[in-house]
Amino acid sequence: MRKSYFHSANLDLTYDEDQKTAYAVWNGFLSTQEFREAVTKCVELMEEKGIVRWLADNRKMKVMRKADQIWFQEQIIPRILRSSVRRMATLVSEDFFNKLAVEQLMQRVGSLGHLAMHDFEDEASAMTWLMAPHSENAINQDKG
Repeated sequence: MRKSYFHSANLDLTYDEDQKTAYAVWNGFLSTQEFREAVTKCVELMEEKGIVRWLADNRKMKVMRKADQIWFQEQIIPRILRSSVRRMATLVSEDFFNKLAVEQLMQRVGSLGHLAMHDFEDEASAMTWLMAPHSENAINQDKG
């Protein structure tokens, strides 16, 4: 059963404790303060609840500022990689500039170690992939 963890005008963050799955639904353009607060809440949820699967619904999210991308890369990616999250499905933004920013960010990050990531156009496909069993050996074959 999904429970609410955090809600703002730009992020609805819920989780299912039994499934160890979290759902982040993003909306619109976020100021630096809004972005950093929301992202910090996401990482806190990962850390507090031992989340294994993450669905990022970025379809309505707008572009991220360059400074926020750098902050995310330097401050947040390391925390995500240390967390319990093993699979991250992303519903790709409809905003071209957000899509481009995320692609560039992931190229700069490089190796994701144990974290498998995959982009999707629809939620049903994302959930099927997210909930499927996975092996540690094949984990990065799913990237991209």
